[in-house]
Amino acid sequence: MHAHDAPNPPEMSPDQFREVFQRIETSIHRVVVGMDEVVRGCLMGLVAGGNVLLEGVPGLGKTLLVKSIGDALSLSFARIQFTPDLMPADITGTKLVVEDEHGRKSFQLHRGPVFHNVVLADEVNRATPKTQSAMLEAMQERQVTILGETLQLPRPFFVVATQNPLEMDGTYPLPEAQLDRFFFKLTVDFPGLQDLRTILDRTTKREAPQVTSACDGPTLLAMGQLARDVMVKQEVVDYAIRLVLATHPEIDGAPAITQQYVRYGASPRGAQAMLLAAKIRALLEGRVNASHADIEAIARPALRHRVILNFEGEAEGVPADHVVAQILSAVRP
Repeated sequence: MHAHDAPNPPEMSPDQFREVFQRIETSIHRVVVGMDEVVRGCLMGLVAGGNVLLEGVPGLGKTLLVKSIGDALSLSFARIQFTPDLMPADITGTKLVVEDEHGRKSFQLHRGPVFHNVVLADEVNRATPKTQSAMLEAMQERQVTILGETLQLPRPFFVVATQNPLEMDGTYPLPEAQLDRFFFKLTVDFPGLQDLRTILDRTTKREAPQVTSACDGPTLLAMGQLARDVMVKQEVVDYAIRLVLATHPEIDGAPAITQQYVRYGASPRGAQAMLLAAKIRALLEGRVNASHADIEAIARPALRHRVILNFEGEAEGVPADHVVAQILSAVRP
């Protein structure tokens, strides 16, 4: 299936937004067992026009999840398996010399897998920094340059990158500036007993369930536009700003945990992600204005990868989630 640019999105009401969002979730859950928060987090990133980083050990169904998202949205899907020998051209594409019947040679553009609507960057931390940055440039700029020619990527364009926890051999950690490009970082946990039963039940029978299309590109873009129209009071915006400032150890009045364990805090992108996600959450809860509770509910996935620990934090193995939780209890609405 080819990637396509969505035409101008239709108008949408808050009720339609909620109904379509829930329909997409239901469709994905026909195949994906459990992972409710991860599915919702991915879809929030998609509606916001952001990209998502999934972390978890291999074999937990991350690839299946992302493919199911592509199917549920009737968008084109590509998976790129990142390995140490993957080159930037393997992602973006290249120009090949072709010869016509008269022996004349010319360059022909060969588009890489990044020219799809939903791209899974699998085990992104196994590729070299050079290849990682080619992927992240495409995510950020929504365009790629191939031998001097700049090409726009399709709309909608959504990257889900997966990474193994860093203790695993043969990984290159994503640099801080590149982690900041991700709207959310979501943690995929090992399934519990009940979920494992369901997974085995679904996957060891002859008929596997299928994802049905629940939404298309223009509808998705309309959802994104509606989310941006949600009202946010100045005090709620200020709460998001105060949370971001509290991740910076050099700022007066930073919480004790930040001063002790944090090297760098979140950038303004962290506040942008919190506000957009809070607006989407408000719509899902049937409201047309975002509240402090919305910010609090989405702070962890928006901040956990933007809080960079110092040597002491790394050495003591302090989880970033613990730091964010302490900041949330120190900074009151």
